[in-house]
Amino acid sequence: MFFCSHINKRTTYLDPRLAFTVEDNPVKPTTRQKYDGSSTAMEILQGRDLSGKVVIITGANSGIGFETAKSLALHGAYVILACRSVSRGSDAVQRILGEWHKAKVEAMTLDLASLQSVQHFAEAFKSKNLPLHILICNAAVFGVPWCLTEDGLESTFQVNHLGHFYLVQLLEELLRQSSPARVVVVSSESHRFTEIKDSCGKLDFSLLSPSKKDYWAMLAYNRSKLCNILFSNELNRRLSPHGVTSNSLHPGNMIYSSIHRNWWVYTLLFTLARPFTKSM
Repeated sequence: MFFCSHINKRTTYLDPRLAFTVEDNPVKPTTRQKYDGSSTAMEILQGRDLSGKVVIITGANSGIGFETAKSLALHGAYVILACRSVSRGSDAVQRILGEWHKAKVEAMTLDLASLQSVQHFAEAFKSKNLPLHILICNAAVFGVPWCLTEDGLESTFQVNHLGHFYLVQLLEELLRQSSPARVVVVSSESHRFTEIKDSCGKLDFSLLSPSKKDYWAMLAYNRSKLCNILFSNELNRRLSPHGVTSNSLHPGNMIYSSIHRNWWVYTLLFTLARPFTKSM
């Protein structure tokens, strides 16, 4: 079963009150609007018309990234799905087009474990001569075994933080030119359970990209999420005077996405917690 709007000839499998409504003159609420744990992306975007907005989302072929991409696209934004796998990115595009055939979505290759790939992505996007209004740094790995990227860095640190850091640097000027614009960095409450300073209170670079004998997957993830927040805060301080805001966020505890797929213990833990947590 699907719904159809005979006015604009759009169809959707979603509740049409969420997918079709656009408020002509939205009234600013007198109090801050609040959402709870059951709120969906479609509900939060209800009444928003994002036509003309260009959005890049990393890791948008599954999980939180895909739901974000779909919701923004169904509200009129031109969404770039920046994915490591070309085939999975293309599949995600087709799933969104299945919801609304006029959605403006495109998949582009981006492997955050390769700084060269990040550079190529940025150059390819700039060649399209498009503005950039929203950059969502969503992609992440969790619980992966120790390994080095082609750049000689520990993979969790590079994928979760350094690759995004480099991507923002390459697209910073374009964000300024497109202002008002924003950067959104998906972090985690896990950042509270780690430290990146040595005993003297100075930044310990060896903790960011540790050797194999000093590596623990959970700590590596926590440190990368702490780096996300520190980066977002400093980015906002530097760019907000130029019309570009930056925010970091915690998406929720143990949301049942595919991020836990790298180790069976985490998969079991997420499965047991699934009835009590938010699902995709």
